Amino acid sequence: MRPLRTVYEYLVLYFGLALLGLVCLSWTVIATLLHPLLPRRWGGALGRRAIMTAFRFYLAAISITGTCRFDLAALDALRSQGPLIIAPNHPSLLDAVMVLSRLPDVVCVMKAALLENIFLGGGARLARYLHNDALIRLIGKATASLREGAQLLIFPEGTRTTRAPVNAFKGAVAGIAKRAAVPVQTVFIETDSPFLGKGWPLFRKPAMPMHYRIRLGRRFDPPTDAQAFQRELQRYFDDELGGAPARPAAPGEAKRAAG
Repeated sequence: MRPLRTVYEYLVLYFGLALLGLVCLSWTVIATLLHPLLPRRWGGALGRRAIMTAFRFYLAAISITGTCRFDLAALDALRSQGPLIIAPNHPSLLDAVMVLSRLPDVVCVMKAALLENIFLGGGARLARYLHNDALIRLIGKATASLREGAQLLIFPEGTRTTRAPVNAFKGAVAGIAKRAAVPVQTVFIETDSPFLGKGWPLFRKPAMPMHYRIRLGRRFDPPTDAQAFQRELQRYFDDELGGAPARPAAPGEAKRAAG
């Protein structure tokens, strides 16, 4: 039976990648057509909600195969929390997909090259996602998005994790939190698989099933000293992810973490 299982897992891998590509490409075509027609605020709201719906559909489809299991319910507590900086660790390419699949009004900070990507660019531009090529400009645009009521997803590491437990943090989270005067909600993404981590070949099959769990961490008040806050945030992630085993969420844990 093992050879049949292996064949099934390869089929699921290729199906998942093809489905994600199809979902992204289909929406980016529609979003590209809508972008010049809709006012900025309406287009952004529509684009962000459409991305949430598309990614939720994708994760549900993958879950049905039995090769991936996602425990993302903790994020639902953030829906009614107003403007926040959502700051997760970044073990894989699926991290943004998981977070965005649960929250309807999140502006994502992404690499500038992805805004020109054929699969992601049109949808990202309609959703008014931000690129991280210039820190001062990013801080200003992120602050404007937060003041309009959106939440902001930004990975403090700036790229996928290459060293345990997390890479050295960039200054964007601290700078935006200070300028916008909004709290920083830490989020921890836990997985038992290196799939789509930094350096993982796209078509390399991982061991299956894979498990992903998201839990909420501490919520930090807006800082007055950005550099001191960056160091504190780094220490907190190092302590939380420095070898502690994943554990089931206690009843009510997500609500308590959300404040």
